[in-house]
Amino acid sequence: MLVQDFLHESAERYPEKVALVCDGLRLTYAEIDAAADRLANALGSHGVTRGDRVVIYLPNNVPSVVGIFAILKAGGVFVVVNATTREDKLTYILNNCGATAIILEARNLLLLKKIAKNVPSLKCAVVSGAQDGQITAYDELPVLDYRYIQSVYPARRPDEVNIDLDLACLIYTSGSTGDPKGVMSDHSNVVFAASSIISYLGNVPEDIVIDVLPLSFDYGLYQLLMVFMFGGTLVLERSFAYPAAILKRMEAEKVTGFPGVPTVFSLLLNIDLSPYDLSTLRYLSNTAAALPVSHIQQIRQKFPWATLFSMYGLTETKRTLYLPPAQLDNRPDSVGIAIPGTEVWLVDEEGNKLPPGSTGELVVRGRHVMRGYWNDPVATAQRYRPGFFPGERLCYTGDIFRMDKDGYLYFLSRKDDIIKSRGEKVAPKEVENVLYSIPGVVEAAVVGISDPVLGQAIKAFVVFDGVELTEGDVIRFCRMHLEDFMVPQKVEFRAELPKTSSGKVKKTGLE
Repeated sequence: MLVQDFLHESAERYPEKVALVCDGLRLTYAEIDAAADRLANALGSHGVTRGDRVVIYLPNNVPSVVGIFAILKAGGVFVVVNATTREDKLTYILNNCGATAIILEARNLLLLKKIAKNVPSLKCAVVSGAQDGQITAYDELPVLDYRYIQSVYPARRPDEVNIDLDLACLIYTSGSTGDPKGVMSDHSNVVFAASSIISYLGNVPEDIVIDVLPLSFDYGLYQLLMVFMFGGTLVLERSFAYPAAILKRMEAEKVTGFPGVPTVFSLLLNIDLSPYDLSTLRYLSNTAAALPVSHIQQIRQKFPWATLFSMYGLTETKRTLYLPPAQLDNRPDSVGIAIPGTEVWLVDEEGNKLPPGSTGELVVRGRHVMRGYWNDPVATAQRYRPGFFPGERLCYTGDIFRMDKDGYLYFLSRKDDIIKSRGEKVAPKEVENVLYSIPGVVEAAVVGISDPVLGQAIKAFVVFDGVELTEGDVIRFCRMHLEDFMVPQKVEFRAELPKTSSGKVKKTGLE
């Protein structure tokens, strides 16, 4: 099975069923299937072939959903990039994956003009939301109007050229060097992961799932993929920035599934829910960072009729652990056991397998262990190591867990210094690079500090010389040059930063 078959099969079974509610539109499976075929044919006619990478630089909207399946239908590999990503990082990702095409909004046409000069692999661009006469070619790069494509190109399904070992997507995640790495997911990885999660969530075609998480975040992306796999309805929102509007939408659409992260649940817990009828809600799920036990208790009090799933995952394996809801009373601080069809265990620093009751690094075995990092064999070899059989890969997560006597796991810390804030991975190096670009900054260090809402909050330590800086100055500068989830919440000024014997900044003790 290929990932685009999620759409194909649901369109055949439920052609007139509403598959997507987004931006005031209600699109059926047949309509999305036809729109994806048209876009796939347009991409194919402009040079996108089997295995080519196509970047989607859009917020959560209809063209982003259509784009994902169109790229797959064209035989390509989709790469969803957060719509708040800055020019330098976007250019890096485009060049790193050798993107053949990009899909973006008309408001980014000026950005496209700059990118076209610096990404030689691009063969075409597709622009959504353009006004008549707004689109022109840049440096001989064909620029296609999404609306024109939908009115002219045929809704004929392209010939299928892939097998399930071919790549379906690259999901870029931050690395310790500061450069994002593309996690390679083949079709069989995605199909297995989606199937396993659907099995323990108990999803059925009658489910209506709301998604307030970005499709660039694998947790948000899989809501779309899973819903289309089991034939449900997805209510896709830009974010959870306006909770009252989201709650009204949930009531109106009779939502049954609500996936969130700790920041979303924290906002939800501070809202009076009495004006809203959310009685159709069947389950809530959390991953990214673990929910505080107090939040778990409050969620269950607010939604006593719904089931709460606590989970843990990382992009390199998609989902890894889930806590069977029956265990919430006994183990509220646990993130559970291996998802169905997979296996996990702990190892010590020498790689020896540890028994229950121990603490060590989590190792994952299963069909959801991804193919590695795009064009980065060194990082791949560190994370993905030989398994029990020739050719098999295990994922060494770099995360430290405790396992109780019954085999349930409890997240303790990360082995490296990657910060996980608001469900997103943040490489301190990326933030530090921006801090060092502030005039007068001579030293900078970024760490994650414990936060009950964010999981980890980003804190910057700054040494400056020759200028006067305030915390507000630093944060404003960061907001101009970083995605919103990477901006420090706190800034502390120091006369100097501690150093190691080799002269490097020593982060131990900075908090």
